[in-house]
Amino acid sequence: MKDPAQEFRLGEGRISAYLSVTLGVLSVLSVLAYLYPSYLTTTDLRKAYDGEQLQHVLKYGMYASLLFGMLTFVLNRAAYKKLGLIGVGLTLVAFALGGYSVPVGDVEPRELSLGVDWLVLAFLGSTLIFMTLEKLFPKYSDQLILRPEWSVDLFYFCFNHLAISAILIFANYQASHFDWALSPSVQEAVRATPVLLQVVVIVLCADFVLYWEHRLYHEVQLLWPIHAVHHSVENIDWLAGSRGHFVQVFSERALVMVPLYLLGADEAALNIYVVFAALQAVLIHCNVAIPFGPIKYLLVTPQFHHWHHSSEEPALDTNYGAHTVLFDRLFGTYHMPKDLWPAFYGTTTPLPRSVIGQLLYPVNANWQRWERKRRRHSQAD
Repeated sequence: MKDPAQEFRLGEGRISAYLSVTLGVLSVLSVLAYLYPSYLTTTDLRKAYDGEQLQHVLKYGMYASLLFGMLTFVLNRAAYKKLGLIGVGLTLVAFALGGYSVPVGDVEPRELSLGVDWLVLAFLGSTLIFMTLEKLFPKYSDQLILRPEWSVDLFYFCFNHLAISAILIFANYQASHFDWALSPSVQEAVRATPVLLQVVVIVLCADFVLYWEHRLYHEVQLLWPIHAVHHSVENIDWLAGSRGHFVQVFSERALVMVPLYLLGADEAALNIYVVFAALQAVLIHCNVAIPFGPIKYLLVTPQFHHWHHSSEEPALDTNYGAHTVLFDRLFGTYHMPKDLWPAFYGTTTPLPRSVIGQLLYPVNANWQRWERKRRRHSQAD
């Protein structure tokens, strides 16, 4: 049920207060990324955007933060004046650090850095695209933006984006162990095909690897507590997909890098796949009821993946595909009742609600399982 106390309503000052704080935080992070690009930006992403052009976006964001912060005082709601003041204060700090006038120059590349630019751009893009879709085409209209445990999932969102350089270093390192499987003739054949066909091949190969990786996390007792962290979300939306134990985050990226490495596809095809995979990963967790028509019988859509997150039989341990439904159909794990959606989400056994509790959950759960097994053997003896 919707909690009226958590609902955003026009004229109360809450919307402007949260917007001011959000834009204030993003402004400070952006200015720091401009000041220390070698340490706070990602080398590959920097090639894809114009730093000087984005400073115009930063300028409007900073002034908007000030405007929304002052609006909380105009609306005169004491409960949100403090947030408005924090938002204004953060933006003034961003101005004091140089604001949108920090010189943009050459960047000394570093292998390991924090992806602050990736975090800011991904957050802005995700909120603009996916929150808009959720408000225009909601599946569960009573679900709030600040639904239960949103702050926990926001932490995961920030971690996954800030750690992107470390994740890629680990993934590339693991993929390099498959040099023995490289085939120049296969790579030449792949590159000889049209770019869109290369994308299709990449999607199918990556999906095959991700399907079995995902299935192992469900069906191997030792691995399930790690993946259970992702499934512990009980309110599915665009932010929910970010929740995941760091072991799974690193292993998943490493495994999917292997087929990309072996195929040797053109950079253009790889870039298209990366964009497609990133957008799809967020979309399939969204609280949206967009009719995808026949596409839902080919690609993974929100309805399909929502059933994967269901805590009801017979949906448990089904719909493992990340990109397509092909391998679920081939290997008997496809489940999508026509026009129906889950009523309940989460895990059958509740998990800790805190980030620390979830981080330690796999260790605790496996230790308890081992202790139960040891007691049974002791009693049998």
